[in-house]
Amino acid sequence: MYMSLAITIHTLAIIVWIGGMFFAHSSLRPASIQILEPPLRLKLWQATFQRFFLWVWIAIFLILLTGFWMFFQFPTPPIFIHIMTGVGSLMMLIFSHIYFAPYRRLKKSISNENWSDGAKALGQIRTLVGINLTLGIITTIVATAGKYFL
Repeated sequence: MYMSLAITIHTLAIIVWIGGMFFAHSSLRPASIQILEPPLRLKLWQATFQRFFLWVWIAIFLILLTGFWMFFQFPTPPIFIHIMTGVGSLMMLIFSHIYFAPYRRLKKSISNENWSDGAKALGQIRTLVGINLTLGIITTIVATAGKYFL
């Protein structure tokens, strides 16, 4: 029963994180570019990140809590679990960098109305989110199909 609960919480937290990145990267970004001028677009992104990043921190906490609990339920975790753990840890490090570096620069640029620096920071965030989204998709594939191939 505890394993089922852990898998459910783990999966829901991952859905929030990867789903949010997919939505932002594939839907919100193109729409904001199409209809908003740069100052409003940057303000939209700051407000969006402020809300979404809270959910990502919660997701990371739950992913770590449930993931390590499940990891230590195996006498010898299979290789796909190690891959999933390693790539997921890299994703968390990338997110931490996003949060503590370009996101802070984005907020500072907006408060100073320095739109060009804000655009640079947003561009860095977009690139890193794209990398994390790709890693998240790969990790999902490893998690769901890994036991059949690895």
